[in-house]
Amino acid sequence: MNGTWFCYLVACADGSLYAGITTDLERRVAEHNRGTASKYTRGRRPVRLVYAEPRPDRAAASRREREIKALGRDRKQALQELWLGGVPDHRDAGEDG
Repeated sequence: MNGTWFCYLVACADGSLYAGITTDLERRVAEHNRGTASKYTRGRRPVRLVYAEPRPDRAAASRREREIKALGRDRKQALQELWLGGVPDHRDAGEDG
């Protein structure tokens, strides 16, 4: 598959952060909020997109996902704060209001 892949973080209703990869951020966040994306987020809805990083292919997105999952909470929150300050229109992707 050609196209841009994204590594992303969503903030869950319980305050936890979940990292994943996708080619379509809006669709994936909606899937998380419907409870069809992952077991982890199913019980922690609603979620909201707090960070996304484009990667050239699936392998690069997966590598970055592993790197982000290995970060401590403080560093994940720093990514979130940096991104939300620069791209506020993605903050509420997938939320109903």
